[in-house]
Amino acid sequence: MVVGGLLGFYLILRLANKYQLDKKLIDDLFLYFVIGAVIGARVYYVIYAWGFYRDNWPDVFKIWEGGLAIHGIMIGGFAATWIFCRIKKQNFLLFADIIVVGIALAQVVGRVGNYFNQEIFGLPTSLAWGIPIDAVNRPPEFISSQYFHPTFLYESLGSLIIVGVLLLFSLRRFKSNTQQPGNVFLLYLVFYSILRFSLEFLRIDYSPLIYGVRWAQIFSTLIVLTVVFLFVYRKFKKVE
Repeated sequence: MVVGGLLGFYLILRLANKYQLDKKLIDDLFLYFVIGAVIGARVYYVIYAWGFYRDNWPDVFKIWEGGLAIHGIMIGGFAATWIFCRIKKQNFLLFADIIVVGIALAQVVGRVGNYFNQEIFGLPTSLAWGIPIDAVNRPPEFISSQYFHPTFLYESLGSLIIVGVLLLFSLRRFKSNTQQPGNVFLLYLVFYSILRFSLEFLRIDYSPLIYGVRWAQIFSTLIVLTVVFLFVYRKFKKVE
């Protein structure tokens, strides 16, 4: 995750340079974003896995044992970015456009860590690229299975595609200067939500269920619907 974060930050610096943004602003924003992201990721995960933490309060603060949710990173990180932009009188949507490209790259690398922890894998599979999971890390219902879908790798590869698409839109916006600030940010939210929604059909790690639907799928659907509404609203507002 740290390596992914550093690579993502490097990409953010390169994009910020193209947009002729002050490097010191990006450096200062990095601290805001990291603090907001860590707090958001942990709070989100604790709420997500409340069934465990309500009887294990001391474990809420044991971040070193894992439990940082990507949706929480997005919420906390961008809330901190919004606060930063308000304080510094900067355009939040412009900064968000740049940051999401770095986040997507960080996800490409960060998800590889799930392989070493043998976590966030999917259903059993007989496909050639199925990965072996030690018996101690297998869910009880799949204890007799040995090979599982590497859903974290699927997400990593999907995120790599997202990075490429976002870079194309970012460079296009830089060259033409015709796109509204915020479009790249909204595209990231849509692309990642679709990717996450799809992978949830394979994932077997713990998730709250609402009428049999995994929470991440519900949250991803809400994000997509919200973004579609914002795109339509921005389009009509521009026309007016």
